[in-house]
Amino acid sequence: MDAVRHQTLLEAARGGDAVAIHQLLVACQPDIRRYAQRNCLISDVDDAIQESLLILSRRVSSLRAVAAFSSWMFSIVRRECHRMARKALAADPWDDARVETWLAALPVDDLRHDVVGALESLPPHYRDIIVLRDLNEMTIGEIAEQLGETRAAVKSRLHRARQLTREYLLG
Repeated sequence: MDAVRHQTLLEAARGGDAVAIHQLLVACQPDIRRYAQRNCLISDVDDAIQESLLILSRRVSSLRAVAAFSSWMFSIVRRECHRMARKALAADPWDDARVETWLAALPVDDLRHDVVGALESLPPHYRDIIVLRDLNEMTIGEIAEQLGETRAAVKSRLHRARQLTREYLLG
């Protein structure tokens, strides 16, 4: 989208034009997806995208400067990724001091051994979900299609697999 059209669309969206808001969200979705895929370490990328688009649609009228739209949009996505990760982990993975202390206390070989042990301890249907999502970086939709499951079933199984892995590592 050229800069003039983007600015016109953004101005109309800020004014409350529902069609412009929809067009803006459609135009931004690929950028939001790429950003979420790089910043959502643990959480579901699709959920972060959906929540970010919802926030953007609700708050675009409060944007003060059109030039600040991109950085504002990406900060919303980053916040959503962090919020979802904190919820999934029941801890803040971006608490750098705490993570550094924990990592510094474990030799690399021990950490690798613990992660492998955690994955091997999972029943195969949980292990497969974690491997597909976190190692193969597949989306929830892709996993559901490959396994012949619903998206809801995949999300539920992924949540439970991560919970069991966390219990193993923290136990």
